[in-house]
Amino acid sequence: MDKNQIGIQYMQEGKIEEAVKVFSEAIEENPVDPVAYINFGNVLNHVGESEKAVTFYQKAIEIDPNAGAAYYSLGNLFFGKEMFNDAKEMFEKAIQTGLDTGDSMFMLGMTFLQLEQPVKAMPYFQRSVELNPEDSEARFQYALCIANVELYDELIKQLKLVIEHDPQHADAYYNLGVAAAGHLNDPKQAIEYFEKALEIQPDHILAANGKKLVQSMEEGKQE
Repeated sequence: MDKNQIGIQYMQEGKIEEAVKVFSEAIEENPVDPVAYINFGNVLNHVGESEKAVTFYQKAIEIDPNAGAAYYSLGNLFFGKEMFNDAKEMFEKAIQTGLDTGDSMFMLGMTFLQLEQPVKAMPYFQRSVELNPEDSEARFQYALCIANVELYDELIKQLKLVIEHDPQHADAYYNLGVAAAGHLNDPKQAIEYFEKALEIQPDHILAANGKKLVQSMEEGKQE
C-alpha cells in the first residue's frame, strides 16, 4: 500500500494528523505526483483550511492539467462556500478531463439547481442515475427536474423507483402525493402518500398541509 492509500485510510479513520504526515512524506518523495497534492488539499479542506487547500489543488492542476480529481475537489470546495458559478466551472472541467462519474454528474446537477437552472441540471442527474442506478438522491433530484418540465408520468415513475430503493424517503412520498392529487386526480391515493410521508417524518409540514388540503377539498365535494 503506497503512502497516498495509507493517508486516505487514516482520513477515513479520522486520524487527521497521521494523514497530514503521510501525505507530506508522499509529496517530499515525489513532488511531481498530483495525487499527493489533491489528497493533502482534501485534508486541509476537511479541517477548514480551505484557502490552503485551493493552493494544493491548483498545484496538482499545474502538474497535470487533466487531473480531474483536483477540479472535482475544487468544485466541492466552491459549492460548500456557495460560489456556485466557480463550482460549475470546476465540475465541468472535471467531467471534460475524464472524471465523468455519477458523483461528478450529480454535483454539477446540484450546482445548476443552486443557480436556479433545473432544466440544465436534468441531463446531469439523468446521467448520474444511469451510472449509479442505486443512488436514490440523484434519482429524486432528477424527478424534481422532470416536474419542472411537466412530464408527470415520468416523474411518478422515477419517484416510485426512489421509494423502491429507499422506502424511508419522505420527500418522495410527499411528491408522489402531489402528483396523485394534481396529475392523476386521485385524492385517495394522494392522502395515502401524504400519510406515508408523515409516518416516516411526523414533522413533514408540506405533507401535513397537502393531506389537509386534499381532505378539505373532498369534504367540500360531499356537501
